[in-house]
Amino acid sequence: MSSLPYRPCVGIALFNARGEVFVGRRIDSEETPSNRPWQMPQGGIDEGEDIAEAAFRELKEETGTDKAEIIRILDHTICYDLPPHLMGKGHEGRVIWGGKYRGQEQTWIAMRFTGDDSDIVLDADDHPEFAEWKWAALDELPDMIVPFKRDTYKQVIEAFKEFGRV
Repeated sequence: MSSLPYRPCVGIALFNARGEVFVGRRIDSEETPSNRPWQMPQGGIDEGEDIAEAAFRELKEETGTDKAEIIRILDHTICYDLPPHLMGKGHEGRVIWGGKYRGQEQTWIAMRFTGDDSDIVLDADDHPEFAEWKWAALDELPDMIVPFKRDTYKQVIEAFKEFGRV
């Protein structure tokens, strides 16, 4: 696994006017006490895209809207590895990312939401990612996500805490 590269990716901390951040519950995971499948929008960077283009595309695909403005692009990437028990597994039996990556190398972007809650339409894309969504305080995030992404989220919270409510 350590010989595989990281998948280039963007992550989006989308803040509303109250300083809360958008989180969605993954459509392919049920929530249980030991499985917390909430996350902020994120996704791969397509060939030829810059960071901002990828972020707005992912935001539109996952939330149904691109009504946002960039506040800050983190000046370094944050990497995480998939845990060994998830390597080779994926949604509907597919191998995650074709088995080509060990995890993700994410460039995180803080964005300010400029729309209304009614602009968020989770099934606007042909392949919806989230079953439900809500606004949450930054300090709630680590308890809402899968354990292998918690360190990443703690780093994102520290980097963007000036924009959010904790």
